[in-house]
Amino acid sequence: MSQSSSRSPQRPILSDAGLQATREVQARDEQGLPRWQSIAAERPLTLYLDKREIVTLMTLGTRPEQLVLGYLRNQRLVARVEDIARVTVDWEVDAVAVSTHAGNAGDDPRLDRRTVTTGCGQGTVFGDLMDDIEQIQLPAAALRQSGIYALLARLREENEVYRSAGAVHGCALCRVAGDGGAEVLYFCEDVGRHNAVDAIAGQMWLDGVDGGDKVFYTTGRLTSEMVIKVAQMGVPVLLSRSGITEMGLALGERLGVMLIARAKGRHFLVYSGAERLEFDAPPAAVGSGRPPQPRRSRTPGQR
Repeated sequence: MSQSSSRSPQRPILSDAGLQATREVQARDEQGLPRWQSIAAERPLTLYLDKREIVTLMTLGTRPEQLVLGYLRNQRLVARVEDIARVTVDWEVDAVAVSTHAGNAGDDPRLDRRTVTTGCGQGTVFGDLMDDIEQIQLPAAALRQSGIYALLARLREENEVYRSAGAVHGCALCRVAGDGGAEVLYFCEDVGRHNAVDAIAGQMWLDGVDGGDKVFYTTGRLTSEMVIKVAQMGVPVLLSRSGITEMGLALGERLGVMLIARAKGRHFLVYSGAERLEFDAPPAAVGSGRPPQPRRSRTPGQR
């Protein structure tokens, strides 16, 4: 992940145990000929929090420390990154040990209630899914259509693992400038989109990066858990090349997240927050041969 110039909080001691994302294997093509191919190197990583076993994550293992930090943040199991003393990954036993300064985070009663969600790699939510939702307040971020196109073009330069091996999801934390320029601050690929978003959340936590003026991109669908995670990271715009679920939309509207799905090429669908999107670069209408005039989306009741 690229680094940010934002404020950095007190950082825990981290191991540096990232692994290669792919490995080479031999397959046979439709002609029966041998071909060397890259495949995603999926690995289990069991998380222990103050010596209590929490969950086993399936991951590429490229950024295990950030993944674990983001997971703890998004599950609300640790309140502040400053509370964490050490994160140690040991691939010989496929485990990561997280120690807090207080030493009692593993005693959280919410760990007794676990919900396995529908996310890739089976995302997990501890406690009540709706805990603390009402306390989330996001800025009413505005965005231009031209900025979406610039961001999608910029993101095509990423997806290194997907291009070589496939079988992974990608997520990115981005900034879209007022003049339509786009910047990818962090990009992460993993076997599940929940791992990728958690790794970025962990890096934001380490670097003290605020999400209020950012756009979050994912290759996966916009489910309720994805919307909740991004809202907890303070990001007001969520962009996906995939679709959206009913609960994802309901929570996006409730939390004030601008939800943009099916974003590929010049096409996208705004499901929530369309009143904050300026349609300044509409493509040519089908059969017209010329683009319609730029317009702003109207607020409800506006004539």
